[in-house]
Amino acid sequence: MPTIVVDVMPKAELLDPQGKAVAGALDRLGVEGFSSVRIGKRFELTVDVADEKTLETVRTLAADILSNAVIEDVVGIEVVE
Repeated sequence: MPTIVVDVMPKAELLDPQGKAVAGALDRLGVEGFSSVRIGKRFELTVDVADEKTLETVRTLAADILSNAVIEDVVGIEVVE
């Protein structure tokens, strides 16, 4: 059965407190080379058929239910076999 993966991230102009906390932890651990960290959400939807109709339904769900359009962007929708 195919899986459709939806990735949602906070809008770039908004503060990401979880990302800041992880970035601070990396700094305290002495990990170098990361200027910032942003944390998002990943949804994996297992479907019977990954046809165009199903993908359109997932696009609608991603915009209306899986993300908050005020503070988040849907950054990817991908079919994984």
